[in-house]
Amino acid sequence: MSISEFSDTEALLVAATVDGCVDFKGRPVYRASSGGWRSAYFIIGVEMAERFAYYGIESNLITYLTGPLGQSTATAAENVNLWLGMAMLLPLLGAFVADSFLGRYRTIVIASVLYCLGLGLLTLSAMLPSVSTAYCENTNEMTLCNSLHQFKLILFFFSLYLVAIGQGGHKPCVQAFGADQFDGKDPVESKFKSSFFNWWYFGLCAAALVSILILSYIQDNLNWGLGFGMPCISMAFALIVFLIGSKTYRYSIKKNEKSPFLRIGQVFVVAVRNWRRPTPSTSVFEAQAEEGHENYEQFKFLNRALLAPENSRKYGVACSISEVEEAKAFLRLVPIWITNLVYGIVYAQFSTFFTKQGATMDRWVGSAFEIPAASLQSFISLSIILSIPVYDCVFVPIARAFTGKPSGITMLQRIGIGMFLSVLLMMIAALVEMKRLKTAEQYGLIDEPDVTIPMSVGWLIPQYVVAGVSETFIMVGLQEFFYDQVPTELRSVGLSLYLGIFGVGSFLSSFLISVIEKATSGKGHTSWFANNLNKAHLDYFYLLLTGLGTAALVAFLYFAKSYIYNNRAG
Repeated sequence: MSISEFSDTEALLVAATVDGCVDFKGRPVYRASSGGWRSAYFIIGVEMAERFAYYGIESNLITYLTGPLGQSTATAAENVNLWLGMAMLLPLLGAFVADSFLGRYRTIVIASVLYCLGLGLLTLSAMLPSVSTAYCENTNEMTLCNSLHQFKLILFFFSLYLVAIGQGGHKPCVQAFGADQFDGKDPVESKFKSSFFNWWYFGLCAAALVSILILSYIQDNLNWGLGFGMPCISMAFALIVFLIGSKTYRYSIKKNEKSPFLRIGQVFVVAVRNWRRPTPSTSVFEAQAEEGHENYEQFKFLNRALLAPENSRKYGVACSISEVEEAKAFLRLVPIWITNLVYGIVYAQFSTFFTKQGATMDRWVGSAFEIPAASLQSFISLSIILSIPVYDCVFVPIARAFTGKPSGITMLQRIGIGMFLSVLLMMIAALVEMKRLKTAEQYGLIDEPDVTIPMSVGWLIPQYVVAGVSETFIMVGLQEFFYDQVPTELRSVGLSLYLGIFGVGSFLSSFLISVIEKATSGKGHTSWFANNLNKAHLDYFYLLLTGLGTAALVAFLYFAKSYIYNNRAG
């Protein structure tokens, strides 16, 4: 082979490799034999199996707490919200560990092992025998019985939070790792990457739908051990599938440069050090920045980071324009994140009080089959599956004709529509609950909490459907927004930031329930969350969330109006 022929061959091989990626052995990775849909199918399958496992626990958890574990409605709702909050906040830690230390692949494997272990122990706790109080009293073994009950309780919650830890490492990394399989610089793979996110969310909702329909029935009518065991098998299957695809994946090369966390943190530190000094002139900023004056005026106090501290040897050097811009971009996310926390509170009700409402209503289909209360959550997944194609094929083209934007509407407009629908959702939920309470009163069932109220559970379907449509707008919008608007190196953290909204929202929901429970359960008063829901007032709680949601929407619109996108596509 001549030197020229060798050079041409080498050039073709280089052109066929994917820049910034290697294979599982650290060698240059070739486009034709790696990544793309061949890898994405494995990863979407993994996510579907994981979501089947997660919703198999989350959707019916309040029923297990108020049933076999004997907790009150308010206590069970608080515990569910605390667990949901932890499960949604831990992805921030998982994303940080993946982006800074282990990498996404190793984090997914380790998290999956912890996930399987947690689900296995959860299954074991459900299979432990429950000893009745009557038996303990008859045999004078109350101390032993209490010890057995405490052990079962401790094992259950230890297992539950181990699942949350596993989910915290798994959730933010799998989606980002899936997106890594498509080269955004390649025109063809860039289109596939956009399609990947659509199929990702579609698969997620389909898995949730199947899980809720099948596992809620098994848990309510057959056996809780089997109902928790199937998610364990599903997660073990997910891990095996993920490992099988290892040779096909593309692994991003970690760049040897300053951590984005350190870069952003340094901007704030230097700005604080220079707080007494005048900010640099606009011309200094515009000389280097692409969006000069507009970005200069926003968060002007950070512009002081462009100046070297007076004692630069001790306090460091001046920050660059790009570093200041990066810090401003991160700070712009804060008001958007905060104003969506009320939606996080609303979201927490889908698997708690909505399910408890359904349990009191007529759930019979004909005379042979009773619908599990938790299975009503399937209408959320079903409405998402149906509304996503309508959104892509009908709504976006119509909106594009008016706005001229390729996406039809901006990310923030999409989130705002979702927030409005969530306000409408809580208003509908309040009206339906008023109707349920009135029906209980008409039939003299106020003091009969165990008697089914002669009101079809179908009355709850509209609020579940609106919940699903609102998710189509706000969930996908938040996911895209926090992925797109963070620094490139923090994409895993960006995806976990939107999950953090629902984590903090769950904690806030638990806090609200606790405060309201204490405020409304005094002498001569009945708590809004009484165990007897026929005497409770969930309608008042839903109206409170309607008011909070309206206030949050107004605040969101104010901040969204002045938001400056990192890229002009919006």
